[in-house]
Amino acid sequence: MTESVQMQTDDSHNRRLVSHVHPEDWENPTPADNYNLVVIGAGTAGLVTAAGAAGLGAKVALAERDFMGGDCLNVGCVPSKAIISSARRAAALRDASRFGVNLADDALDVDFAAVMERMRSLRADIAPHDSAKRFSNLGIDVFLGAGEFIDSSTVAVGDSKLNFSKAVICTGARASAPPIEGLDQVPYLTNESLFSLTELPRRLGVIGAGPIGCEMAQAFARLGSEVFLVESADRILSKDDADAAQLVRKQLERDGVQILCCGKELKLSRADEGVRLRVDSEGRGCDEVVDQLLVAVGRAPNVEGLGLERVGVEYSGKGVKIDDRVRTTNKRIFAAGDICSPYQFTHAADFMARAVIRNALFFGRSKHSSLVIPWCTYTSPELAHVGLTPDQAEEQGIEIDTYTQSLAEVDRALLEGEDEGFVRVHVKKGGDKILGATVVGANAGDMIGTLSVAMTEGIGLGKIANCIHPYPTQGEAIRKVGDLYNKSRLTPTVASLMERLIRWQR
Repeated sequence: MTESVQMQTDDSHNRRLVSHVHPEDWENPTPADNYNLVVIGAGTAGLVTAAGAAGLGAKVALAERDFMGGDCLNVGCVPSKAIISSARRAAALRDASRFGVNLADDALDVDFAAVMERMRSLRADIAPHDSAKRFSNLGIDVFLGAGEFIDSSTVAVGDSKLNFSKAVICTGARASAPPIEGLDQVPYLTNESLFSLTELPRRLGVIGAGPIGCEMAQAFARLGSEVFLVESADRILSKDDADAAQLVRKQLERDGVQILCCGKELKLSRADEGVRLRVDSEGRGCDEVVDQLLVAVGRAPNVEGLGLERVGVEYSGKGVKIDDRVRTTNKRIFAAGDICSPYQFTHAADFMARAVIRNALFFGRSKHSSLVIPWCTYTSPELAHVGLTPDQAEEQGIEIDTYTQSLAEVDRALLEGEDEGFVRVHVKKGGDKILGATVVGANAGDMIGTLSVAMTEGIGLGKIANCIHPYPTQGEAIRKVGDLYNKSRLTPTVASLMERLIRWQR
């Protein structure tokens, strides 16, 4: 990671970033005699664990071999959303005439180098929050270097020996190369190198139509690239609601992304102009040469070099094995974040870290299975989800009722020209307990939070209908779903009784 950010684009912004998250003149402190907690890895899970534990009075050591802030700050959420923001501005300008706003000059000029410089500048602005200096000022002993277990009470970082009562593995995961014919023979980008680009690819190939693939395919298409998005499944965003994913697909195609689903027999090879991409998509052969290739599928846990075998911590290709109380197979050693979680999101790592603090330091019994974890893909429209899908409910033998509110019937969505979308809520059959929900539309990632709160606190869908929302807002769609549920309670018998009561009052 260090080389991909620091060396490939060596400018003032990246030098400022490095000065915060891996300062060259950093001197590791003299280790304390014993630590309540030693944290290996300073991504989201490690930072939250260290800061939270230190804030409660624990003596904490934090070890990081690369950049503090992990993927999220350096090669994930922060840079990708900065680029998406620029791409949305470009799309809004192209679409302005639909709102009665006409540009004097129809030619839209996207300065890709400036887009990327803005991203690097903002990333460096955010870096102090995750900096070595900040965490040192919180009373944490920050060690820059690779942490390795020597035994069940000691972690080594270089020549330093850190004795601990409890330890936490927060080393995350990295991009990995999937088994694609010819991939090892061609140059390609991952999220760890994509954000070092300074020149817009004329033609971009993207392999994998999950969240990263769809977000970057749309963003680069909006910025001016000709984009080919390859997916082996029969649709994009296969873990999300199919109807919602279809709305995202329609917008991607309007933005110029050529989507090659059911991609079979994908083969890659070198070409004079870049990378040749051959694939069969839905019975149609595709043979294209792209300037750059982004591989947006495949992750590998960072388990190497930790000495896990030495301390009896079991792991596999999916990461470190943990129980429901986030303990590894060595009960003195815990884990949190992408190294052990099927939900590889910053916010999931954050709340797993909170469970670690309670369980490791205060004899808590917090269970990560009880976490209500939403997620969002930041395409336009955004697609957000929380809880069970209908397929998962069926697998678990849970009967559900589903209520869907179209954004085409929400005034603010109509006024904003963002009426292609919906809010869909699944409740336990016969009741209003919310089991899952999907929102597709503008600001879906913000809207899903209301439904996450309801699920976490046991607020039923009927009660959401009683909550007054400002008019006109997109969020009013959630209240309208509550209205749909309440209307469903109006059975013929109840309706008949109410009608008779009203007649009696005339």
